[in-house]
Amino acid sequence: MVDRTQTGVRIATPLLKVLKGLAEYKDMTLGDLLEGIVLHSFEGEQPFSEETREVIEQFRSIYGLELTAKDSHMTGAEA
Repeated sequence: MVDRTQTGVRIATPLLKVLKGLAEYKDMTLGDLLEGIVLHSFEGEQPFSEETREVIEQFRSIYGLELTAKDSHMTGAEA
């Protein structure tokens, strides 16, 4: 059994919308989706298939997500 903790995090609104849309598309909880993304990343693996990446691009367009991985290293003051 895995011990899980409820947490509150700040996240860009369009990014959250894309993640929620993707979780619904994959029929999983947002928490399970995030755990999977992080665990794949920790192991140096791609978390998504080409088909899923195409769906992500559609959600990015719908929700106006323009942030990229490069933006993830900016602090709150820089963003």
